[in-house]
Amino acid sequence: MYYESTARNILNDPEATGMGYWSINPYIGCAFGCAYCYARYAHRYVMERSVANSTLDDTLVHDAGAMPPWLAFERRIFVKHNAPAKLRQSLRQGSTRHLGLVGGEALVIGTATDPYQPAERRFRLTRGVLEVLAEHPGLRIVVITKSPLITRDVDVLARIARHSTLSIHLSLITLDRDLARRLEPRAPTPEARLRALARLRGVGLDVGINVMPVLPGITDGPAGLDALVARVAALGATHVNTGTLRLQAEARKRYLPFVEQEFPHLAARYRAAYARDSDVSAHYRDGLQRFLSRVCKAHRIPLGSPDRDRARRAPQVEHDGQLALAFR
Repeated sequence: MYYESTARNILNDPEATGMGYWSINPYIGCAFGCAYCYARYAHRYVMERSVANSTLDDTLVHDAGAMPPWLAFERRIFVKHNAPAKLRQSLRQGSTRHLGLVGGEALVIGTATDPYQPAERRFRLTRGVLEVLAEHPGLRIVVITKSPLITRDVDVLARIARHSTLSIHLSLITLDRDLARRLEPRAPTPEARLRALARLRGVGLDVGINVMPVLPGITDGPAGLDALVARVAALGATHVNTGTLRLQAEARKRYLPFVEQEFPHLAARYRAAYARDSDVSAHYRDGLQRFLSRVCKAHRIPLGSPDRDRARRAPQVEHDGQLALAFR
């Protein structure tokens, strides 16, 4: 179900988010329903605020008390109907935010929810945001999505790329269609994303692949990762990004029961590995990085974004070891 939301602010600054870059999310919640999604935690506050500050229908009022936030995240989507207008206001020439962005600070669209989820077909807010950004040269923009719907907007994306730095990050964690359906029940298929990659690269846009999160014991098989990197490299992807699964409180409530049901042989290992931290061990993370560094080198595709600031945050490592298969 969709609910209209009036955004007081659409452009989130780095100091407020702690993420080191500006961000825009035209929607709150995501219908793709990925079992591992880290962004579920915020939905409780959104639901509570919406009920307290508006006259929304009885269904949402009931859901705020009865539906777990992790479930509401994928079933109750808030639509920031004024996102393009609010962004245009925020980027008026000479404003603090405009000066920061033209001064080289990065802007990422889709940090907490997919900007090309099914709602975008109807509401076209992401396209509206991009059209505003196309009016402002000299920006550094990243769009993160796992949806081929982004190819609908190749015209405006190409306009942005002519006078700003634009990088598209397509998320793809496995080529196995059946496995992807279990992990990401309503997300586009791997094949659809690969076709999107080919089309976007065909018009000259910069497109990297986010192989993240890597799910220990599930999507970290060496053969599968090698095949994925080989395929996207052959289709012209400009780079590969990677990272391991993080499990914060609300994500844990969704993901750990999912593992118990779908991968029961891994349940005890997951609970032990994430018992004290939202991250898996440094040993596993380092092993994954070393392995993918070797694989990317073999397929002649960079590991890590070419963006210099991102490269400093996630340096490449030499391939002096194998993937630490801690869950196998």
